[in-house]
Amino acid sequence: MFRPNSGMSFVGRARERAVFAQAMASSEAELVAVYGRRRVGKTYMIRELLRDAICFEITAAYGAPVADQLANFATALAVTTGRAAEPPASWRIAFEQLAAALKRRSARKRVVFFDELPWLSSRRSGFLPAFEHFWNAWAVKQRDLVVVVCGSAAAWMIQQLLSARGGLHNRVTRRIRLEPFTLSETEQYFASRSMSLGRYQILELYAALGGVPYYLKQIERGDSASVAIDRTCFAHDGALRDEFDKLYASLFEHADRHVRVVRVLGGKPRGLARNELIAAAKLTSGGGASRILDELEESGFILRTPQLGRPVKDAVIRLIDEYSLFYLKWIERHRGGADSVWLNKRGTPAWRAWSGYAFEGICIKHVASLKRALGIEAVETTESAWLHRSRERADRGGAQVDLVIDRRDASINLCEMKFSDGEFAIDKPYAGELRHKRDTFRRVTGSRKTLLVTMITTHGLRDNQYARELVDKSLTMDALFGS
Repeated sequence: MFRPNSGMSFVGRARERAVFAQAMASSEAELVAVYGRRRVGKTYMIRELLRDAICFEITAAYGAPVADQLANFATALAVTTGRAAEPPASWRIAFEQLAAALKRRSARKRVVFFDELPWLSSRRSGFLPAFEHFWNAWAVKQRDLVVVVCGSAAAWMIQQLLSARGGLHNRVTRRIRLEPFTLSETEQYFASRSMSLGRYQILELYAALGGVPYYLKQIERGDSASVAIDRTCFAHDGALRDEFDKLYASLFEHADRHVRVVRVLGGKPRGLARNELIAAAKLTSGGGASRILDELEESGFILRTPQLGRPVKDAVIRLIDEYSLFYLKWIERHRGGADSVWLNKRGTPAWRAWSGYAFEGICIKHVASLKRALGIEAVETTESAWLHRSRERADRGGAQVDLVIDRRDASINLCEMKFSDGEFAIDKPYAGELRHKRDTFRRVTGSRKTLLVTMITTHGLRDNQYARELVDKSLTMDALFGS
């Protein structure tokens, strides 16, 4: 039985390991599509997990003409056959040669890997029709064949492959949207490199860089989080100083519209409703705007959170890519500045405000870990935001809860997320705010469920009269590291 490679250097990806194990155990031909943002580790994962079973692999060259891509194909095929050959005249002939070579391979499972498939399928290249014919006429009949196609251009992968209407309609048997590491996987990654960073330091790094493996790879042993962020993001030769400009251009055609959306959301860390976002980004309402938002969501840059008691169309859309948020808030404004930019910004009011919003976003992305820490992993829940606006003076202008966990067991967690260097202390003004939120939520929603005020902080709550009176559940950042 095939088992994906589980070397010590390979971290996390439990769900993806399971998908590949199922594909390799299948009694039918499998077409597995893997997609995800630039630098997230797609190629590395495929090679590591399927290493011994890959009998043909081609990596496309970005922007290369068809002749060069076909020459690369000939080189890759020579590795499979052990014999050099002239480049094929077309992709149709290339796939005929590949099928002939695979027929001579004997193995329990044969894996064919096309890396950066969208780059192979340039306009007028003829690649996609040839690939369709290869799959439908030959490959689908090979019970021992697994074809893995991979691409960073999520829009292309979705439109041309996953939602194809032509010869590849419903042909993909399994799909993997590879996402950045969770905090738990990030901790495992640093441990695999013998780097003993504490959880607070990891959290600070994650707030700036997210869980993108390539970004985390830039952190050197012995660095503090602040030193690492200064070196990678603000130094003239920092690896991530100009990453933003390359990131969206590599994923989307006409990426300027996607970037407009991202920039608008970067200035609204708690998000916007769809109509507000479309107006602010100067998009035309309708199919074009919907496609852009769908592509950004599918690529993991934005998240739509329903508003409790509101129609689906009123969902809050927020930017959840940590690096993009950090770039727009800090890197773009301070590139080329003095040394130790980040070290000098820590502790300032702007830093504290950014840290708070970043921590909220991380908590929302790790809600599964929070549920596990609350002991409600098995309880059916819906997660939403809640906002009540009022112009009545007695209503204090309304109330907002960024994370509401509505539970099937007649309970609701009203989650408050607070980032601080030490224990968080609830003072008298904030205690009044908590009471107001809880009481307004009860009055406006009319819910009869038990309301549980839930505090999620970095280092826990200071024990005082307000904490004892108002807080029903308290979690620290350790809850976010739950696997």
